[in-house]
Amino acid sequence: MDLGSADENKPAKDGTLEAWARADDNPVGGWYGLRKGYRGRFAMYVPPLLEHLGLVELEHNPRNNRIRAR
Repeated sequence: MDLGSADENKPAKDGTLEAWARADDNPVGGWYGLRKGYRGRFAMYVPPLLEHLGLVELEHNPRNNRIRAR
């Protein structure tokens, strides 16, 4: 799955991790973040943590990285 990092003022590309994080049907129920200006870029900050925990495989290219669950 493509990561699709985008800040909160830009729309997330469909079918990306960022789009899922903003969707109303995710476990949190939509936007993740409490205050405007602090939301967005889920796909930039969370995947490295998940990789460190051994839960996902993450590509390390300069652009267009993808994530895969283990």
